[in-house]
Amino acid sequence: MAAAYQDFFIEQATDFSANVTLQDALGNPYDLNVFRVASQAKRSPYSTSPTITFNTIIADANNGIITLKAAANVTANIAATTLVYDVLIQDIASNTVSRVLEGRIFLDPAVTSIKLFPNE
Repeated sequence: MAAAYQDFFIEQATDFSANVTLQDALGNPYDLNVFRVASQAKRSPYSTSPTITFNTIIADANNGIITLKAAANVTANIAATTLVYDVLIQDIASNTVSRVLEGRIFLDPAVTSIKLFPNE
């Protein structure tokens, strides 16, 4: 089964959060109660190191909803560019891994530096 495709836009130096509903080939949401989820973005599929490792949260396991997050201090350190990403799920019982979502991420450059905010 081919992974679904969705592009994202991230504004550099801002917090990124996106809710995504993961669906099977018939359009039914995955029951994520027995799965783990992971997601990374890279400059190319062949890059050895990820540019972003998303904090991936199962927001609603029964309806297949996950949240991908990256903090402002992470996005601030990425040059404005286009990245590729995917989302993998792993069945906890069988350890089977499937790619369920992929796409591109467009990073929009920031003008104001995040360093203007004091550390608390």
